[in-house]
Amino acid sequence: MDLERLPRVRLAHLPTPLEPLERLSAALAGPGGGPEVWIKRDDCTGLATGGNKARKLEYLMGAALDCGAEAVATQGATQSNHARQTAAAAARLGLECHVLLEDRTGFADTAYNENGNVLLDRLCGAIVHRCPARDDMDTALDDLVAGLPGGADRVFAIPGGGSNAIGACGYANAAAELVAQAEEGGLDIDAIVLASGSAGTHAGMVTGLHGIGSQIPVYGVSVRAGSAAQEAKVLDLAQATADRIGLPDPVEAAGIRVDDRFVGPGYGIPAESTVEAVRTMAELEGILLDPVYTGKCFAGLLGMVREGVFRSGERVVFLHTGGSSALFAYPGWFEAKRAQAA
Repeated sequence: MDLERLPRVRLAHLPTPLEPLERLSAALAGPGGGPEVWIKRDDCTGLATGGNKARKLEYLMGAALDCGAEAVATQGATQSNHARQTAAAAARLGLECHVLLEDRTGFADTAYNENGNVLLDRLCGAIVHRCPARDDMDTALDDLVAGLPGGADRVFAIPGGGSNAIGACGYANAAAELVAQAEEGGLDIDAIVLASGSAGTHAGMVTGLHGIGSQIPVYGVSVRAGSAAQEAKVLDLAQATADRIGLPDPVEAAGIRVDDRFVGPGYGIPAESTVEAVRTMAELEGILLDPVYTGKCFAGLLGMVREGVFRSGERVVFLHTGGSSALFAYPGWFEAKRAQAA
């Protein structure tokens, strides 16, 4: 696995912590026990409240600087974590930044459209562009770039989520980091659970594990697409990533797992299970999840534990990909569930 030859800019606080969730594990244990749940804290990477995109942006911004770009442009949903961290990375590197935000939810309230990640986009100096929901956001991004001064000769286009074979290298590297931490701590990992959206994190993790010969299974929890479509998307990107980092053997379809049962009403719209998951993690561990990615992913992990997918004594790592700043765009969704004492 040859990552050293790729252009890279150091942006993230690495390695991120790998910690046990002791109160959560105890709460999930039934009469016959339960799995031991750990958390990989990629919400602690830095760059405007942290998150998984910092790892991808190390390689994406490295590529941008390598080709002499003076500006970057990217796209995502209104409350895109990727847009926020791209804006922060651009600020760090002195690059002009444009973010194209797509309305995927139809939410018209000011909090959703101007608070949370949107507030941080602008705070980091990004120029915010808007568009209605559409199926061809890659084309929309290309059109935006073409209309900016200098066009593609000056502006480096970064796909939504930073999820191409360049960005996914950040999670191939994360896989090696996670396994090294586990070995150093004498931790045998039985499964990894992560959110699967634009596919770069999922594909990169699977590819990285494949590249170092690890057999740890990865369970993706979809935040938008159906299982079959998402698995195909992850596989395509994993194979492209494997090719980019010089792996001799392709990633196989059998290693791609996606559960789509926790998407709820749609992308960016919390389900009841999302709300429960966010509250559970906050109340038991004091860790904040987000309503778009990690809340749905953790709901999936809780569902799998309740179904007996993970046996007593097994060690499951939940990958926290960040995004808690989006909570401030969802007022009213997470009121306290217990009445206050009189």
